[in-house]
Amino acid sequence: MNNDLLYQIALTKVAHIGDVHARTLINYFKDAPSIFNASRKELERIDGIGTIRANAVKSFRDFESCEKEMHFIEKNKIVPLCINDPNYPQRLLRSMDCPTLLYYKGNTNLNESKIISIVGTRNNSEYGKSICEKLIEDLSKENIIIVSGLAYGIDTISHQAALKNGLPTIGILAHGLDRIYPPQNKNLAIQMIQHGGLLTDFTSGEAPNKQNFPRRNRITAGICDALIVVETGKTGGSLITAEIANSYNKDVFAMPGRINDAKSIGCNHLIKTNKACLITDANDILEMMKWNTTSAKIFKKQTSLFHSFTENEEKIFNVLKTEPALNYDALYSKTLLSNSVIANALLTLEMNGIITALPGKRYRLSN
Repeated sequence: MNNDLLYQIALTKVAHIGDVHARTLINYFKDAPSIFNASRKELERIDGIGTIRANAVKSFRDFESCEKEMHFIEKNKIVPLCINDPNYPQRLLRSMDCPTLLYYKGNTNLNESKIISIVGTRNNSEYGKSICEKLIEDLSKENIIIVSGLAYGIDTISHQAALKNGLPTIGILAHGLDRIYPPQNKNLAIQMIQHGGLLTDFTSGEAPNKQNFPRRNRITAGICDALIVVETGKTGGSLITAEIANSYNKDVFAMPGRINDAKSIGCNHLIKTNKACLITDANDILEMMKWNTTSAKIFKKQTSLFHSFTENEEKIFNVLKTEPALNYDALYSKTLLSNSVIANALLTLEMNGIITALPGKRYRLSN
């Protein structure tokens, strides 16, 4: 029996131990079995664990359900991925609340160089369908993985369009791999396993309950380089996912719609409040992400050859080298420059292609 996997599953079932605490424990002990073999006093001494969580670990006894899950995994050829596994999606590790253990069924590398998540309403319009299909068709020349949630509407359209255009596509599930929800997407899911995959942090037997979807959304937001909101109303999971993606310092894009269209209110709001960059086609994404490799290399070479940094620009550049992205207030705090100096330097650096402006007044070095 694989003791590592047994204890990895057990760790996800211990009361009072969430993903953040589980990560703390794995970072400290290096593997899951050592956590359960540690003494109560040793567990208590770890920052953030304390007496209640130490007692929860030491009193855990439900290893039978963990063994049952292991049999399910083996029977169905599912790949378990713990956060200390090199095949775990490395982009997810950048968020502190990343799932401790993932269950994956598929054939695509979850650490490919270009991954886009696409989300939107379950009740899409013909406009939403057409722009989503066109967007993915135009991205098909690039080696991009398309991620979505296998739900009705824009999710389903995204997966179908990816398969049609020869792109691998991954569905993030809000339930265990013993079922497909909605069941009408079963055939689609089978195709995705052959040309992408299905990914979840829920064990078998877990139904698609309402509270599972926000938890699922954090994987959708965290596993990608960029999140695209195609069409959404004023409420719903797509806006939640966009908020999470912003909190993870991801690039967030939105397709605009008519101002009086209820299905586009959410996208227009994201753009209006600077929580998403407006895009109208695939070229916008490729340019903003610097994924148009030929032009990006030429442009990068030109900026390195011809741009001469001022002292203030160099300060900002050096600060941004240490972080994936920073907001305006953080730059102010770290550089101690005046608002007007920062604003002028940021404008110059952006115009020269050295930095990229992100939603929420955040900035990062250009790729």
